Amino acid sequence: MKKPIVLYKRLSPSLMARLQAHTQVTLIEDLGDDGMAQLRAALPEARGLLGASLKLDAALLDLAPRLEAIASVSVGVDNYDIDYLSRRRILLSNTPDVLTETTADTGFALILATARRVVELANLVRDRQWTRNIGPLHFGSDVHGKKLGIIGMGRIGEALAQRGHFGFGMPVLYHSQTPKPEVERRFNARYLGLRELLQEADFVCLTLPLTAQTQGLIGAGELALMRPDSIFINISRGKVVDEQALIEALHNHRIRGAGLDVFEHEPLAMDSPLLSLANVVATPHIGSATHETREAMARCAVDNLLAALAGERPSNLVNPQAYQH
Repeated sequence: MKKPIVLYKRLSPSLMARLQAHTQVTLIEDLGDDGMAQLRAALPEARGLLGASLKLDAALLDLAPRLEAIASVSVGVDNYDIDYLSRRRILLSNTPDVLTETTADTGFALILATARRVVELANLVRDRQWTRNIGPLHFGSDVHGKKLGIIGMGRIGEALAQRGHFGFGMPVLYHSQTPKPEVERRFNARYLGLRELLQEADFVCLTLPLTAQTQGLIGAGELALMRPDSIFINISRGKVVDEQALIEALHNHRIRGAGLDVFEHEPLAMDSPLLSLANVVATPHIGSATHETREAMARCAVDNLLAALAGERPSNLVNPQAYQH
């Protein structure tokens, strides 16, 4: 008999057919009030969940006494109480690796767009305000040869370092929980303390996960250490940064600009001061948003869920302590 699962993300026809061949699928297309009611109604029988961008806390998952596995279509797992899942022996899997290169592309796109003021000046042309040759008032900053500071040297951090080092001749500085000799060898990178990196880097890029230790890591004090001509890039999680402190630093030109793909609250509020700052490039959390990568992430999540429901260990198991052979 097929195990019932709840799918709260639309999949391609081929992946949907694969899931339906092995499981009994309840599809929830919209997580509004009706969708959440449908989810709560399906949870008591559900053996598996597959989706993204939904906070699954204990209050919700207590409704699912038979739940065996959750396959998150994401690399970040801050929407889950991992201790709770492990106590219940619920396997949580994610989709690392497949989004690494695409997210690093996004990071470098923000570096270039912010440094060269691409969005601001493209809008100037679109608004028909380009009436004479531009002068110093509209000049940007070079990227090649500048110091690239990366906070969080995981897979995405390494991919960003590769682009900066080999593609743009950028000296790479990094800060992480521990030094990484292989990263230093490959990219001629220097390991620095957080304070030193903030003071020295021309571009400060966040590529670290949201945890209890990293939440609010960058606040007013940290931003004050950055130079007035430095640029801040965030492709990690919005809550790693004190957003109000960042707004003040940008408004007062204590730093040159920011390229942001993530925010403290998403979607970004229409009245956010970030939207009125010309020195901000803001994108709607598009780090992995390409057709190819999103399909690869969904395929990985389907693989993870079917393996878990078959009693096998998923390739991308987040909480191995929950696995019982």
